Amino acid sequence: MKTKITLLFFSLLTVSSFAQDVKEIVRLADEKFRGSSSQGELTMTIVRPSWSRTVSMKNWTLGNDFSLIYITAPAKEKGQVFLKRYDEMWNWVPSIERMIKLPPSMMMQSWMGSDFTNDDLVKESSLVKDYDHKLLGKEELEGRACYKVELIPKEDAPVVWGKIIMWITQTDYIWLKAEYFDEDGILINTEILSDIKLMDDRMMPTHLEMIPAEKEGHKTILTFDNIKFNVDIKESFFSQQNMKRIR
Repeated sequence: MKTKITLLFFSLLTVSSFAQDVKEIVRLADEKFRGSSSQGELTMTIVRPSWSRTVSMKNWTLGNDFSLIYITAPAKEKGQVFLKRYDEMWNWVPSIERMIKLPPSMMMQSWMGSDFTNDDLVKESSLVKDYDHKLLGKEELEGRACYKVELIPKEDAPVVWGKIIMWITQTDYIWLKAEYFDEDGILINTEILSDIKLMDDRMMPTHLEMIPAEKEGHKTILTFDNIKFNVDIKESFFSQQNMKRIR
């Protein structure tokens, strides 16, 4: 009897440790894009069957709780600012001198007409904290051995997705693909990450494509032009006052 109890204990310990390892895999993959803080410039191209348009921006982050995005082009949108502080998101529109608070119900809405949601850009939800993680198996993707991980939201977590499946490389924990499902298990978006380069102190994907499942010819491309990690930036930078001053 004692032997059975001992075996059960070690079995539970192994399962718990393995679950923690899967969570760590997701954390390391997500960390590639943020560090403790970051400052960068990005270009977003919205592609539609008959047209496309490009938006340029500057981005600052501090941990998972603070993010600020300043639109630099095109001229029509230049000066717009998006701020995330903890679980609140704000939008400063200089053309009408108006500060707009975006409610949680808008996190699933399109960001600036793209295939990214508001949540995708400011990461209100946390891939590490707000989901339970399960290793579905191992697959090869683009010639790289990957972990295939399922993320299911925790009860009452502030998330917009019913399920996420991620492909993360086994050797250096680079996020290569993600599928986003709604609460009914229907595939909504597929994200493809590529063009892995050395950016500041790490190798990371610099080309992201978000492709809607049911909109043929639609996609949004997000390119990291440059980015620096672990920069000296304070919490006070992420304020409504600074939204009106930032350039």
